[in-house]
Amino acid sequence: RWVSGDRIVYLGDYVGHGPAVVETIDELLRFRRLVLAQPPFTHLDDVVFLRGSQEEMWSKLLQLQFASEPTRVLDWMFERGVRRTLEAYGGNSSHAYAAARDGSLALSRWTQSILGRMRARAGHSEFHAALKRAAFTENGGLLLVNAGIDPTLPLERQGDRFWWDAGGFASVNAPFAGLGVVVRGSDPARSGLVTGSHTVSLDGGSGLDGELLAVCLSPK
Repeated sequence: RWVSGDRIVYLGDYVGHGPAVVETIDELLRFRRLVLAQPPFTHLDDVVFLRGSQEEMWSKLLQLQFASEPTRVLDWMFERGVRRTLEAYGGNSSHAYAAARDGSLALSRWTQSILGRMRARAGHSEFHAALKRAAFTENGGLLLVNAGIDPTLPLERQGDRFWWDAGGFASVNAPFAGLGVVVRGSDPARSGLVTGSHTVSLDGGSGLDGELLAVCLSPK
């Protein structure tokens, strides 16, 4: 039932946790090609991929040589699912820790090796580089994010809150930055479809033995 002006927005967290990381990205890229090859979709941004916390951590992992305490950063990321993404691209945690112990030069070589393996998968490097921080409708109806926002800050100052400030989402009780409804795809409680006066939360625990949710939303 697609019509001209429709958009498809994925809300992030495609990698991490599960074993099918590269297969998932391959499928996202395949679906995007199929959609853009048929009417009414005519613009490259008719299919939008948001950056989730997993993709943000993966980006930071590939810049680990700049971290002041890389071993602690690895501990934190591996506890939150990045290990599976690393393994999917042919890396392993023991090599990561060894490079962290050996210093920034060893870490630079290690991250470059992982980058090379990711680039060997057609379209994967470009996919990660093109992820959006947030999306919104031109008429001010919808703001779409990964996990949350801080309603006390303007949109341009949200920064990492798009991925880590899930608590702020619960306090959205009025239009934010002129946008009537905030939609998120990551909920720590995995509560499924939850709607509020100015919010919609979509997280049925997909990838964690739960269901994948998709909805059709009108900006009006």
